[in-house]
Amino acid sequence: MKPAPFAYHRARDAAGAARLLAELGDDAKVIAGGQSLVPMMSFRLARPGHLVDIGGLRELDYLRAEADGSLRIGALTTHHAVETAPDGVIGPGFRVLRDAMSWVGHLPIRTRGTVGGSIAHGDTTAEWCLLAVLLDAELTALGPHGRRVIPAAEFFHGFYTTALEPDEILVEITFPAPAPHAALTEFAERRGDFAIVSTAVSLDLGPAGEVRGGRVALGGVAPAPVRSPEAEAVLAVGAAAGAEAELFTACAHAAAAAADPPHDANGSAAYRRTLIRTLVQDACEEAMTR
Repeated sequence: MKPAPFAYHRARDAAGAARLLAELGDDAKVIAGGQSLVPMMSFRLARPGHLVDIGGLRELDYLRAEADGSLRIGALTTHHAVETAPDGVIGPGFRVLRDAMSWVGHLPIRTRGTVGGSIAHGDTTAEWCLLAVLLDAELTALGPHGRRVIPAAEFFHGFYTTALEPDEILVEITFPAPAPHAALTEFAERRGDFAIVSTAVSLDLGPAGEVRGGRVALGGVAPAPVRSPEAEAVLAVGAAAGAEAELFTACAHAAAAAADPPHDANGSAAYRRTLIRTLVQDACEEAMTR
């Protein structure tokens, strides 16, 4: 199918894009790489009357490691740029971001799709959305009245719904602290398809390699990516180095038992709980090896 008719606008800078959105109103959508929006328009699941193209704004294309240990990512940075970033930019503390990119579609999608576009789209199974929730990312939006920073925990409101106002664009994603013992894994029927369930884990390890706690995030089990406090409470019990297998099994079972996943054409709720148990345990074990 072909998209419904629309008017095309090309922004010259980020502030200009925000002004355009304010002028055009709710019938306008931002487009960058187009890997999420264009397919929805082609199937007429989305019918914006105006497209504001920000794809040429180089000011939003950067990866920057800061002296305080944080990592700043411009919204127009592509998945492939993260995937191929040198160790000097994405070191061991953020290796999970680089490794997670292998789950994002296929190479042509990763070379065009952007970090900001994925997060602004708000898909519950999207890797960037899950990582943002897991690692307490700070999301900077720009509107006609300036910038505001939105914590990831407050950004995702539901299916494809976020805290962005109609006249705002996402300009930067900040990961405030390294997560050297983190991993993301997911399951899809075919490699590159949308995940049925995705999980991510970040472990807190002591100096002797013992587990002292951690975070667990789940995608595909609710309208938005969520943390699992029940699974995190299990990890908080801790385990000595070399004795964490039982802890990880209990963590995985707690995550599955507490989840209330949907039942749809991709699988039943019981099937998704089985995936949660398997994937959380796999993610814990992978994070432990980092």
